[in-house]
Amino acid sequence: MSTAAVSTHLGYGKRGERVDLLVPARGLALRCPACRNDLDEAFLPGAVHFGASIRCMTCFFELQQECGVWNALPPQRCAYYERFIREYETVRASEGRGSEGDAFYLALPQKDLTGRNPWQWKIRSRSFRHIEREILPKLERSQNRPLAILDLGAGNGWLSYRLALRGHSPVAVDLLTTEFDGLAAASHYATKLPKLFPRFRAELDRLPFADKQCDCVIFNASFHYSEDYSRTLGEAIRCLRPGGTIIIADSPWYSREEFGLKMVQERRKDFNERFGFPSDGLASLEFLTDERLSVLSAQFGMDWTVHRPWYGLRWAARPWVAKWKGRREPAKFQIYTAELRKP
Repeated sequence: MSTAAVSTHLGYGKRGERVDLLVPARGLALRCPACRNDLDEAFLPGAVHFGASIRCMTCFFELQQECGVWNALPPQRCAYYERFIREYETVRASEGRGSEGDAFYLALPQKDLTGRNPWQWKIRSRSFRHIEREILPKLERSQNRPLAILDLGAGNGWLSYRLALRGHSPVAVDLLTTEFDGLAAASHYATKLPKLFPRFRAELDRLPFADKQCDCVIFNASFHYSEDYSRTLGEAIRCLRPGGTIIIADSPWYSREEFGLKMVQERRKDFNERFGFPSDGLASLEFLTDERLSVLSAQFGMDWTVHRPWYGLRWAARPWVAKWKGRREPAKFQIYTAELRKP
């Protein structure tokens, strides 16, 4: 990653944790999410920094930092996502996400110490174990240095925390910044790390980073929230170095489009009954199919490798149980990797 963008200053988050007010240790070249100009180029002399803020002198959008989280979401985009975020936070609060103490966050994804969402964390745990054992070691051997990794859809930052423990340089990106379930919750990891990884509130289609900086981009149970897979994947690819790797994890897959569409109908009906809204604040694509992945493969010239972690016998039996009961095909969670070809 370029070190030209900004200098690093040490500060403290809301819980007293040490945070980098401007950039991670290796440096991070930024791009204005409003006008899309690179801030590292504008920095000499185009960007002016006032404490925990970075101003683009092209459009005057200002990235501001609060409690260690950079806000890279322009006002008009905040308005665009307002309904989605409000409804999403309502659902997550009803599910009992988060905890007051550090122990819950430090145990993720292996254990859900609250006991409120154990099945989901079991999926996350098995997926991460596969990434940790089968995917990351190959990347680590090929680079022979710490990896620069974007954690897209980072939530409370558990994946970035685990990556940092392995010695890598993750950057956590999400729309949510709440202290229980969003990027602010990552402060719970501060006591276990030399310094907390950078966190950015940003949309996946307008990442606030300059081109070709990262070794790996991980869509962390987030790719299916995209409203346009081509645009979202293209933005991630823009941030990758040649030879970099895309990982899509924990997005639902169906063998046929009709099964995915049926799932969406059922979920919206369920949400309407439980919360009074269908949770369709975004026109998210919601699921993957082989056909959808093939379109992306052809567009970007990437070959997907499909990984199938073992989620347990009960999970494996779900398709048979659904067929026996006359229900639609249940979702599968697979991991997809692709390497950006070198010139």
